Amino acid sequence: MNAQDNNMQQERLLQEEVIDLRQYWRIVDRFKWRIAALAVAVAMLTAMVVFSMTPRYQATATLMIEAEQPKALSIEEVYGLDSSRKEYFLTQFEILKSRTIAEQVVARLNLTEHPLFDPDQQEPSFKEKVKGWLPFLASNEILTEEEARQLKLEEVTDAVSENLTISPVRNTQLVKITFESESPQLAAEIANTVAAVFIDSHLEAKLDMTQQATSWLNDRLEDLRVKLESSEAQLQAFQESQGLVDVAGVQGLAAQELNEITTQLIDARRELKQAESIHALVQSRGTDIDALASLPEVLNHSVIANIKQAETEASRKVSELARRYGPKHPKMIAARDELESVQDKLRSEVRQLISGIQNDYQTAQADVRALERELNQAKGEYQQISRKETRYNELKREVEVNRQLYSAFLTRFKETSETSGFEAANARLMDPAVSPREPAKPKKKLIVALALVVSAMFGVMLAFLIEALNDGIRNPEDVENKLGQRMIGMLPWVKHDKEERLSLATFFDSAHHQFAEAVRTLRTSLVLSHLETPAKVISVTSSVPGEGKTTVAENLGFALAQMEKVLLIDADMRRPSVGKDFGLPVYHPGLSNLIAGSNTLAECIHHDEKSSLDVMPAGVVPPNPQEMLSSPRFTKALQVLMDKYDRVILDTAPAQVVSDALIVSRVADSMLYVVKADSTRQKMVTNGIGRLLQVGAKVDGVVLNQLDTSNKATYYGDYYGYDGEYGSYSATARPQVAKQTTKVSEKDLEVA
Repeated sequence: MNAQDNNMQQERLLQEEVIDLRQYWRIVDRFKWRIAALAVAVAMLTAMVVFSMTPRYQATATLMIEAEQPKALSIEEVYGLDSSRKEYFLTQFEILKSRTIAEQVVARLNLTEHPLFDPDQQEPSFKEKVKGWLPFLASNEILTEEEARQLKLEEVTDAVSENLTISPVRNTQLVKITFESESPQLAAEIANTVAAVFIDSHLEAKLDMTQQATSWLNDRLEDLRVKLESSEAQLQAFQESQGLVDVAGVQGLAAQELNEITTQLIDARRELKQAESIHALVQSRGTDIDALASLPEVLNHSVIANIKQAETEASRKVSELARRYGPKHPKMIAARDELESVQDKLRSEVRQLISGIQNDYQTAQADVRALERELNQAKGEYQQISRKETRYNELKREVEVNRQLYSAFLTRFKETSETSGFEAANARLMDPAVSPREPAKPKKKLIVALALVVSAMFGVMLAFLIEALNDGIRNPEDVENKLGQRMIGMLPWVKHDKEERLSLATFFDSAHHQFAEAVRTLRTSLVLSHLETPAKVISVTSSVPGEGKTTVAENLGFALAQMEKVLLIDADMRRPSVGKDFGLPVYHPGLSNLIAGSNTLAECIHHDEKSSLDVMPAGVVPPNPQEMLSSPRFTKALQVLMDKYDRVILDTAPAQVVSDALIVSRVADSMLYVVKADSTRQKMVTNGIGRLLQVGAKVDGVVLNQLDTSNKATYYGDYYGYDGEYGSYSATARPQVAKQTTKVSEKDLEVA
């Protein structure tokens, strides 16, 4: 059982997670006439309101804003507008929406005196009428004529702004100017006037700005002229005081002279260094002529080299003559004299050369000192010239800057002056607005259609809300999903007078074969659920009165009586109704008389010939029904009846009203819980079944009673809608089962 319950619970959870679109459709289908009535009513009301509204017309003018304005000269910088940027167009769109444009339109068309804008020429509104009826709501402020005129102008301007729409055309330079009014001619006139006022206002703004720029440039130009003349005078005075003619040429000569002196000084210092090194060698050799003669600087001298060569020749000649002649030979004497003469000359030349080296050294020193003095003097002169040039350049730059500023302002002044009379508009009207023939508002057909659709959608939502708030059990799925119980049977709603109970003949009426077939289905489900151990005592109860438990018990008895011997007992001794349904008198003995022992069993039972069903009414209504049902005599009576009948059906009191059903459940083999479809609240049903389960009642399932199948509230309605041969057969060809008709003796029916 636990495993089966768990499986059923899992199936219910899966069903809750799946969205059943058919269920939504069934809800809509159930409320379709009410939804349609709501939609039609709202649509008709909307149509009455819409067709009573004053039509309003819209006229549209197309304006093109120039991205590149015509320029007579390059003066666009004067106005500070960059027409190539996106912000330029956005600015123009906002100018079109501005209050200034609206006020100029009002003034140009004199709209303050127009009947559509002048409150004095219009019928007073409901609000104004209320203020007239209630003096304390009226304004006590007294306005002057000027203040009243200004207030009126502001109100008309606000009205124009509210009805004016500026719509830029995407990715173009076009803008749509749309005005809405009750008058088509006025709508077109105001739209065109807005475009004209915008163009004129731009031209006026440009003209004012040009005049302001011209005035400012003129004042500034005079200041710049005075400053230029002053700087030129300072430059001229400086040139004359310093005796400057060509500053750049003088500085170039000084720089060249300085470079030449520097080059000469470098050469003189190099020569001095060489002379100093030679002079140091000469000083180191002292007065030794031979040593001095061996110096490279001396030997490399051309004169010394020639004398050396002559000395070598003379020495060779003496050597050759000495091999031939004696020392006193005249040739030898002459050769020696020649050699000595050459050597003397060599020593003389060496002395002169050494003396020349000393003189060269002293001369080099003198040259270096002279060039250094000259270089210092040249540097001083060059620095003085550079200072003059710096000052000269400063004065000259000031003159040039002042001259450039003066020239630029003079050019701008002439441009502005010349273009002050040139009027180039920044926009032009592409398509003037024309008077519309058809009103733009209200769109009567669309509004009525939308009202119909929206009200229908609202009706659907309202239907869903009603269904969500209604937690009654509407179909077999609710029995399983909400109650967690098995649906053992369901009986369709049979049309009858609500003031009266359902007739017992309904089960046997061929016109209601669907109802009879549903009862037989309940009988089959009950029998099949107790194949191994048949349920001889069957108790039928419900949550509250009026759910049809007695009707279910009676018709179930009819169905079982066609196959078995069945006794129907009215165990609801508080509000008995079985005896009344079968036409028995109120004083007919029944269950209470049997338990009390005042009547025999045979006297308490009534046999219905038409249905072959035995009926035991409740009898005299006792003051203590629970004590009687709890007594051992009631249990013993049931045991006796179980031996004599195949089935005993007990119609008990509602489980949520009294506890009679809980007491009867102890002796019942099966309990059927009747729930009126779409009526009893889920919580009440759950509590009633829960009370029975707590005392161990054998609840076989729920019987869903009075199920409305005519409007497809549940998909089981299709099943009940069959009118084919199966339905006809079930209504006419009922099985005839032989009954045990032997009369029960009074002795057998006595209850001890």
